[in-house]
Amino acid sequence: MPPLTIHPEDDRFRRSPLPGDCCQSGCDPCVFDLYDEALARYRTELAAWEARHRPQAARDD
Repeated sequence: MPPLTIHPEDDRFRRSPLPGDCCQSGCDPCVFDLYDEALARYRTELAAWEARHRPQAARDD
């Protein structure tokens, strides 16, 4: 998968899928599974972005 464009103000993951977003047909993967995977990836990449953009003094600690 290509890397996500990460920025702290990115709001793609502020709302999880609503119950009505799932069709209740037992899909594999379900919309909730896809959201959980994307959110975990986003959090990992955001942490890396924050580490790269931390002020130099904070990185030296």
